[in-house]
Amino acid sequence: MDALTVLASAAFGSTVYLTTFSVVSRLNQLGSRTKVVGLVVIGMILCAVIGVVAYASQSVAVGFIVGAGITPPVHRWILQRRRHVARP
Repeated sequence: MDALTVLASAAFGSTVYLTTFSVVSRLNQLGSRTKVVGLVVIGMILCAVIGVVAYASQSVAVGFIVGAGITPPVHRWILQRRRHVARP
């Protein structure tokens, strides 16, 4: 297993998570019909990305899973930390 490939794939998994989170947050502000269509399209794109990752080598799959698995708790921690910053 190539460590550099794992790290690059982890960064890609993290990017996919953050991009999806951002798009879904914006979709939640739209009307219900647009939201449903957008979520279906996002789901199809994620299925395609996961299919490509699954077809790739083992180190790519491991890195993608690690990156996508570590990002949500770190992202929540960063968002909570911003709220506790002292105001001047």
